[in-house]
Amino acid sequence: MDNKQIVITQFGGPEVLAIQSSVIPEPLEGEVLVKVAFASINPIDVKTRAGLGWAAAQNKDKLPWVPGYDIAGQVIKVGSGVTTLAEGMNVAGFIGFPIRGGGYSQYLSLPEKELSIVPDSVTLEAAAALPLAGQTAAQALSKAQIKEGERVLILAGAGGVGHIALQIALAAKAEVYTTCSEANLDYLATLGAHAINYQFAPVSQRLEAVDVLIDLVGGEAALDALKCLNDHARVVSVPTLSAELICEKAKMLGFEATGMLVDPNPEQLDTMLYMVSVGLLKVEIQHIYSMDHICQAHEQMETGHTRGKILLDMQN
Repeated sequence: MDNKQIVITQFGGPEVLAIQSSVIPEPLEGEVLVKVAFASINPIDVKTRAGLGWAAAQNKDKLPWVPGYDIAGQVIKVGSGVTTLAEGMNVAGFIGFPIRGGGYSQYLSLPEKELSIVPDSVTLEAAAALPLAGQTAAQALSKAQIKEGERVLILAGAGGVGHIALQIALAAKAEVYTTCSEANLDYLATLGAHAINYQFAPVSQRLEAVDVLIDLVGGEAALDALKCLNDHARVVSVPTLSAELICEKAKMLGFEATGMLVDPNPEQLDTMLYMVSVGLLKVEIQHIYSMDHICQAHEQMETGHTRGKILLDMQN
């Protein structure tokens, strides 16, 4: 049996992605072999494939390289010294971040400490969609230190990070505003946020007195959103090519501002999986692509209009 993996053969457009076969790895000490059911696609995968950002710089001499940081699947073999995981368990993880990658693989041998057990009531699809986006959302909000009743503006609330961030902010009893395209107004309203159609007018013309800005977009939209803020507002800008610029501009205007790099934290993932299992958090999945439709999956991610997450079915 082969281990099929999707690799970046060289930096460029979606067409540089290819399927290669490798040997199924043996789990080393402290590792388990996971048969991956689903991997999820994140904006960083697309950025890296194009040769942009830190992961690309670190891996430029190691191509072909297997991207992907989110997986869910089943433990099929256990290495020596493994204490909590056993064969047959469903697991998920935010793995190999940011240099090792490897998520777009049918089989992966992973340190057990990188993995979380998926509760029975949570699908492997939802579990695969959660790690990177969910932890980015949770960590951005904890940096912002949101208090009950505060007005929070989340740019791009229908996206992978955004739709989770706004649910966590609502659970913290904040008053949540978010920007989206017309197609997502109803979806975000059902989650309980005040949705603002950015195609209709810039958000600065529609909203004021905002206490916290969670910038998941960067660029002009983020610069415009700074005009909505209160005097002592906090800004958290999640990695985009313009995050540094946004933070500098925010500080010049007298706001507290910070960028962030998400930090894989299995205990936090355990908590989020639990939240999904009891219905406190809903994960939206727009589409599941088979491995051989990886180019279409990356093209969809590049539109910037994905509702929730897109997944790869790694066994198909």
